[in-house]
Amino acid sequence: MAARFLSLACMRCESSRGGGDLSPRPHYPSMPKYPKGALSSEEEKNMEGSESTALFSVVGMTCSACAGSVEKAVKRMPGIKEAVVDVLNNRAHVMFYPSFVNTETIRETIEDVGFQATLVEDDTNEKSTNVCRIQIKGMTCTSCSTTLESALQAVPGVQKAQVALATEEAEIRYDPKVVSYDKLLEAVEDSGFEAILTSTGENTSKIQLKIEGKWNSHSMRMIESSLQALPGVQEVAIDPELYKFSISYRTDSTGPRDLIKVIEATESGRFKAMFFPEAGGRESHRKEEIKQYYRSFLWSTVFTIPIFLTSMVFMYIPGLKQAMDTKVVNMLTVGELIRWTLATPVQFVIGRRFYIGSYNALRHGSANMDVLIMLGTNAAYFYSVYSVTRAATSPYFKSTDFFETSAMLISFILLGKYLEVLAKGKTSEAIAKLMELCPEAAILLILDKEGNVIGEEEMDSRLIQKNDVIKIIPGAKVASDGYVIWGQSHVNESMITGEARPVAKRKGDTVIGGTVNENGVLHIKATRVGSESALSQIVRLVESAQMAKAPVQKFADRISKYFVPLVIILSFSTCLAWFLAGTFHGYPRSWIPASMDIFELALQFGISVMVIACPCALGLATPTAVMVGTGVGASQGVLIKGGQALESAHKVNCIVFDKTGTLTTGKPVVVNTRLLKNMVLREFYEVVAAAEVNSEHPLAKAIVEYAKKFREDEENPAWPEAKDFKSITGHGVKAIVRNMELIVGNKSLMLEENIIIPVDAEEMLAETEGLAQTGVLVAVDRELVGVLAISDPLKPSAGEVISILKSMKVRSIMVTGDNWGTANSIAKEVGIDTVIAEAKPEHKAEKVKELQAAGYVVAMVGDGINDSPALVAADVGMAIGAGTDIAIEAADIVLMKSYLEDVITAIDLSRKTFSRIRLNYIWALGYNLIGIPIAAGVLFPSTRFRLPPWIAGAAMAASSVSVVCCSLLLKNYRRPKILDNLEIRGIVVE
Repeated sequence: MAARFLSLACMRCESSRGGGDLSPRPHYPSMPKYPKGALSSEEEKNMEGSESTALFSVVGMTCSACAGSVEKAVKRMPGIKEAVVDVLNNRAHVMFYPSFVNTETIRETIEDVGFQATLVEDDTNEKSTNVCRIQIKGMTCTSCSTTLESALQAVPGVQKAQVALATEEAEIRYDPKVVSYDKLLEAVEDSGFEAILTSTGENTSKIQLKIEGKWNSHSMRMIESSLQALPGVQEVAIDPELYKFSISYRTDSTGPRDLIKVIEATESGRFKAMFFPEAGGRESHRKEEIKQYYRSFLWSTVFTIPIFLTSMVFMYIPGLKQAMDTKVVNMLTVGELIRWTLATPVQFVIGRRFYIGSYNALRHGSANMDVLIMLGTNAAYFYSVYSVTRAATSPYFKSTDFFETSAMLISFILLGKYLEVLAKGKTSEAIAKLMELCPEAAILLILDKEGNVIGEEEMDSRLIQKNDVIKIIPGAKVASDGYVIWGQSHVNESMITGEARPVAKRKGDTVIGGTVNENGVLHIKATRVGSESALSQIVRLVESAQMAKAPVQKFADRISKYFVPLVIILSFSTCLAWFLAGTFHGYPRSWIPASMDIFELALQFGISVMVIACPCALGLATPTAVMVGTGVGASQGVLIKGGQALESAHKVNCIVFDKTGTLTTGKPVVVNTRLLKNMVLREFYEVVAAAEVNSEHPLAKAIVEYAKKFREDEENPAWPEAKDFKSITGHGVKAIVRNMELIVGNKSLMLEENIIIPVDAEEMLAETEGLAQTGVLVAVDRELVGVLAISDPLKPSAGEVISILKSMKVRSIMVTGDNWGTANSIAKEVGIDTVIAEAKPEHKAEKVKELQAAGYVVAMVGDGINDSPALVAADVGMAIGAGTDIAIEAADIVLMKSYLEDVITAIDLSRKTFSRIRLNYIWALGYNLIGIPIAAGVLFPSTRFRLPPWIAGAAMAASSVSVVCCSLLLKNYRRPKILDNLEIRGIVVE
């Protein structure tokens, strides 16, 4: 499942865990699913190369015990890789190898357990949906992105298209049976933009290798054939000019090391293969774009400075003025000829990008910023050409040119775009930092057939393949996702999870690529490499969040449809109004500068209106702030899934908290035992554990863990056999153990079974509930023999967090499936006034809807499967990072550290982000609402102040830069100081 990496990323292990096998020559069992020798090497190869998934609807499950029995039955089958059963939605998701088992056999196995099963979806058939990402070059404003989005949506087979101006990317969900990604690239290019495919959405990885050696057509064919014969290789593309092979492959079948070995083994080792030296896609494009704008601005400046000097400076310097006024032909002067000569390459060569952008926009019936720039500069340039041409052909006409206007406009706009792209690159620094976490080198352990270490080899970490055994020395970064098979240490996971304290690791524990090993040597088995790693998936989640549009963005999108046409109308109206006013003596002749006439003055006002208007700033106001906000959140362990979640979170005024695992630690422990009959405590717990080991309930697991303390010499003790096991949802379990009828559960179960509860047991139950603990009764042969008190401690920061939320005017409510006594005690302890206890999953969702109907904007905070309906129903679902995959998948915000105070961080960050978005809109709209009237000359009658077009162009360029810089200030976000005080006082602990 897509969110599984988050539970991997946030798993914790207790610091008290013991060591592990520290023998000098570790031996690693291969842990096969089948007995050794049961499968031939060919069968194993087939099994690994043809993995499929299937989704079953399972009817009849009533509790987690039912789900557990289905899961165990399916996992026991040959050919099953993984099985996940969702009791809430009555679904079973199974990953299997079709060479060994089929969907019908799996379905029959589920029915043999006692439930009705139906195949819902089988991906052995062709997938009906793919998601690809395309990098877009050439977008200038929100009008471009909306036009391109519409063009992609119109392509048959496209289900959804999102185009982000800030990231210059498109994410497209499409049906591969109807349309290929090549057609999508064509659609982008037909819209007038350059398209680069960055991801096809297929379950493949891609590698580019540079080949050294003497090439010829025969050797190329040999290498290509060798690669294509390798299992898992899907496509091989050759670029003979760069000596480059591009290879697409499936990570579960092969890897980069195998590919390089095949190449270097071809034709007796004549060739050497290495990674092609190429930077990452988005960053490479960003750097190239920055270089292009820098070069364009530099060349534009080289031509524009002399134009500026000849028109604005030399006219005031005696000698130079006479030289510039020297006649060449008739009334054409040297200064005019120089300006014409220098302005032409600026207009048509350096400014060529604006003509291309305008043509593409107009061709598709839209207008963007390029259209405004083209119209403004062309008006200034071609009027100047007309004026100087007339002067050259007339002995009396004295020309007035605006070549400096067109040249300086283009120069300032290019400077603005350069600064804008430079600033926009900084908005995605969070992703760049995440990607840099992966180490450059790794130590590969070489094993013999028995699994003994016989050597080690240092290699490029990009060469790691699935099932490799990697050695991680103290101080080194973990090179790949995997699990520990030897050694013990502490690993600093703060760079991924935000967890400040190092986490203890021993044999069997999972580790995350990019984290830092602190103090011991670990040997890990790689399980997820390349794009499958937790780090890669976090990066993809943040990228997707930055692609998603916030609802407030619709405001800018609506304006952009009419903005440019409206500005063009205003510009022509301004020009016409001033011209008519001058023609019919609407203002004194003395208002007209000596170097101009009526038309030239009107033209300057019209051009200024056209070029000061800036649709870019409006388009960048929301996405740049969302990009920085989600990036800052990720760096603080708060993963926000897009602009919608950010926008909803800042309005939250009511939070519904789940109890277990959210307000409490989620690790219940037995804190007290009272035996009512003479029994040996060890024997008592043996029979209780024998029954409870079959249950998936957290309380049952707590009892089993406590029982293990009586068998400290055994790592995985074997409990007595439990016959006729039965789980009673919400009450407890029944079983026959050692010929004794055992009933373990709550008071309601005992009353239903007509078991007498003595007074002293009643008193202990009341005392337990008063201490916010859960009481569990144990009956043997229908006689009560013991009472267990189980405590799930409150998170140390819970009370403080509720208090801070009250100060933020956010109402807190607790909902739990636990009994009323325990629920009220917990609520009283943390300061929550409203409690809902003994609630089923659907009751939680109903409560959320009731609060929404009452006018609240509701956030739900939970961590379990039973929280999923409420997480989906809430305006904002927040999942505790250590919770279940299903809860994380349903949530809008994931709190990776599992700290409760990150609820406050998420709300505060969203509020700060949206205040920044509002400020951005004030900047963007302010420039236009104030600048356009000034450019149109509203101040001219009273103050004689007019805004020259080149200054208007500079103001327009500055508006985009100021909006992006305003968003970048969010990078300085610090969570509320009161939360730092919690850490200083030691409240925030595991």
